[in-house]
Amino acid sequence: MERNFPVERNSEIELRLLIEAIYLKYSYDFRDYSGASIKRRVNHALSQLECNTISALQDKVLHDPAAFMQLLQLLTIPVSEMFRDPSHFLAIRKEVVPLLRTYPSIKVWIAGCSTGEEVYSMAILLREEGLLDRTIIYATDINPRSLEKAKQGIFSMENVRAYTANYQQAGGQSSFADYYTAAYGYAIFDKTLRENVTFADHSLATDSVFSETQLISCRNVLIYFNKKLQDRAFGLFHESLCHRGFLVLGSKETPDFSAFGDQFEPLVKQERIYRKT
Repeated sequence: MERNFPVERNSEIELRLLIEAIYLKYSYDFRDYSGASIKRRVNHALSQLECNTISALQDKVLHDPAAFMQLLQLLTIPVSEMFRDPSHFLAIRKEVVPLLRTYPSIKVWIAGCSTGEEVYSMAILLREEGLLDRTIIYATDINPRSLEKAKQGIFSMENVRAYTANYQQAGGQSSFADYYTAAYGYAIFDKTLRENVTFADHSLATDSVFSETQLISCRNVLIYFNKKLQDRAFGLFHESLCHRGFLVLGSKETPDFSAFGDQFEPLVKQERIYRKT
């Protein structure tokens, strides 16, 4: 007797096989990412890579590393802006910086740094507060192309007006234009802002802690993880942070319902700023 399985069921099987194939071939682990998010991005990738089915996409990326790099860009779509959520950065300036001043040296980990907007925002804030010279910033991401763009520090002038407004609302103490040079439609940011920045490939799904830190910023990354992977990430953050270190998250993220919920307490709950207990 012939059985007819729904197309949707086939699609789910194909998606699981694709994610497993990516892990086995390229060691990128998306197995515990949010199913709805991955599904949406893979469906978008089908048209971009001219594939009719997920199975065809799997065949393509297994045999063509360049196609996989295209897919990786779509699976890790960078969505960021400088001083995103200005009230968040204002809270860091007012509530966190005075406590960071008590450390002789500071290490900051920006996990999921994407194309670097968060990195330069943090560097500018720390410079204005007189802390950048004694700070090491670790900027990590799983996307090598995003990391390369972050290293360059070059952003479209089309976005700079919004960045400038964010900076001013975040308590900026200077003219935002002091931090970049405009040329050919791009803003080239002062290279001294990244002198103390180490850019590195790091996956919250598979890699371990690499340094003790005083502050970790991981904003709008955990929303793409399932609970198992969120717990893993919070475990890494807890292990990395020094006693009473700071964890800053995105506006829809919280450790409250994770396996480490009792290991962090809110410092500025509305802005998702926590301290290790």
